[in-house]
Amino acid sequence: MTRNGGDVTVESLTALGATHVFGIPGQHALGLFDAIRRSELSFVSSRVENNSVFAADGYARTTGQVGVVFCSTGPGALTALGALQEAYAACVPVLMITSQIPRDGLGGARKGYLHQLDDQQASARNVTKSTATVRDAAAIPGVLADAWATAQAAPAGPVWVEIPQDVLLEEVAVPPVTGLDAEVPAPRRPRPEVAAEAARLLAGAERPVILAGGGVRRSAGAPEALVALAETLDAPVVSTAGGNGAIPLAHPLSAGAWIEDRFTTDLLEDADVLLALGTSFGEVTSNYGTFAPRGRAIQVDAEARVLGSNHDVLGVHADAAAALADVAAALPEAGARPGARRSGASVAAELRARVQARLDSQDLAAEQRLLADLRAAVPDDTETFWDMTIAAYWAWSAWDPRSGGFHTAQASGGLGLGFPAAIGAAVGTGRRAFAVTGDGGAMYSIAELATARQHDADLTWLVIDDGGYGILREYMTGAFGEATATELARPDFVRLAEAFGIPVHAATPETVGDVVAGTFATSGPAMVVLPATLRMFSAT
Repeated sequence: MTRNGGDVTVESLTALGATHVFGIPGQHALGLFDAIRRSELSFVSSRVENNSVFAADGYARTTGQVGVVFCSTGPGALTALGALQEAYAACVPVLMITSQIPRDGLGGARKGYLHQLDDQQASARNVTKSTATVRDAAAIPGVLADAWATAQAAPAGPVWVEIPQDVLLEEVAVPPVTGLDAEVPAPRRPRPEVAAEAARLLAGAERPVILAGGGVRRSAGAPEALVALAETLDAPVVSTAGGNGAIPLAHPLSAGAWIEDRFTTDLLEDADVLLALGTSFGEVTSNYGTFAPRGRAIQVDAEARVLGSNHDVLGVHADAAAALADVAAALPEAGARPGARRSGASVAAELRARVQARLDSQDLAAEQRLLADLRAAVPDDTETFWDMTIAAYWAWSAWDPRSGGFHTAQASGGLGLGFPAAIGAAVGTGRRAFAVTGDGGAMYSIAELATARQHDADLTWLVIDDGGYGILREYMTGAFGEATATELARPDFVRLAEAFGIPVHAATPETVGDVVAGTFATSGPAMVVLPATLRMFSAT
């Protein structure tokens, strides 16, 4: 049979190492989907385009591979933008391949095509690292190879390639694509003089503190290098919400991840030298703008534009692992540590004790017990996904990832990531994943129960049903004395899951740990519904 642009696309992806594709068919994209039938790629059929990207995001976070999405023109492509924003903010490598109207209509040259946008790429530019339009099938392999490399180059992120309908369907003379290289640049190393200056500051510090952000977790080898440098400096390590797990919470130098607690902010402010790794000092990390460092701050990040964007810093433009290695190597020449340096382990233990005492004074035993019961129920190596819900706000600080992955939507803060991302993780890793959402967030992705059932994905989905947008209810009540538009009509989640053919379990706060643990002895999807109203902790 003849080959077309769709075949060239799937051949290129296969040559690049792709094994799975997420997405939804559409009129202009039919050439892509017909070509999958003739390929070895496994297709995961979502029900909403936004959830296709979330699933590819979860796949990428847990496999270390690029998550690939096929999407249709116009409404389909636009529906995916919210999830692309999360992948962009969280530095997750996703390759979005969307169709386009035929070439003669691009740029509005002709009007009246179904799904037509005069400049579809413009919609994607705010939420992707790069965008491209392919106008000839011969260019597909090279464009996809460049996009594949760009998605993975630190800082990683989503990329956008659109291919017009006629390019996908036209017969091609392009030879079958059997080999394709995508050269991912080596991680950026710091300039030697900058690494030496950072080492000099740290060597002379009496109260050094390390702040570990999500960039540490994303950088290969950085968590181990972080622990080694912290031990050399005897410095306590605070983790951001995105960096939770960068250092084991059980390590004596771990000061925890209670980044929103004022005691933690005080510790960061009091450091005479603060080494911030892979964090932009964003809204949550800066404790909502209240953090004001009094000492010298060193900021390491692979993304040049975040350096110094919120505070006066010694900016180190580099990958976290490379920077940690070079700074550690420069320490011996920077001079001996001062004898007056405090014990990092004592500082970390004191901070954890003060935070725990504050929590214990607030009548939050139910919330603390829930997190403890879930931690005991979920195997240590499980990839966990937390939607924007009160339980997740607790988990940012209270969840110990141990040997598993801890993934949240905290980067951009949108609803709906948890469940579809867990589907992507389950499909990609072949291991059972765990997702937690509220009832409000659950409705963003409820249709993906069909996806989980269709692909028999191994995952447990915990829905905490408090009858509304719980975190917004707390925010509004705190700010205005009462909440508006936060209470929600919702389905009977148990009966709804049953209608999809999903094993479902009703739980209580007393039984939820055992119920969740039981699902890990099963295969395929399972849903647990917990009616409960949780409260947020006060951080001051």
